[in-house]
Parts: sequence; C-alpha cells; structure tokens
Amino acid sequence: MVVYSRDGCHLCEVAEAQVATVVAETGDDWERIDIDTDPELVSRFGEQVPVTFVDGRQHDFWRVDPARLRAALAR
Repeated sequence: MVVYSRDGCHLCEVAEAQVATVVAETGDDWERIDIDTDPELVSRFGEQVPVTFVDGRQHDFWRVDPARLRAALAR
C-alpha cells in the first residue's frame, strides 16, 4: 500500500495516521511517498493529495475510509 502525500498537508497527516492504524491491525505494509520530490508526481497528483494506492491501483484521495481500506487490503 502506498500513500502519496506532501509535507505540511493536514489531510495527508490525518490519512497517514489512519493508514498506519489500519495496517497495524491487518499486518500489511505501507509506504509514504512525498510527491514534492518528483516533478512528475506533482504534475500527476497536484493538490489531490493524499492519494492512496492498494495493489498498484488508486484507492482513494483526500480522505481515508478505514472500513473501506480494510476491505481493500483483505482482497
């Protein structure tokens, strides 16, 4: 699971905390990628962060629904 985010983004901080809680329960791993380190990612996601990906596919953006994320990780 991957969370694309940026420093100083309040929604990103909330989403990352929710993801960390869910993956601690499920035993899955996750990675945070700061989009501001790559101009291509900035172009791709812009202000649409945080963006979560599960199994290489976009799952959500701006908010994380913990129940929905648990279900996606269980697949």
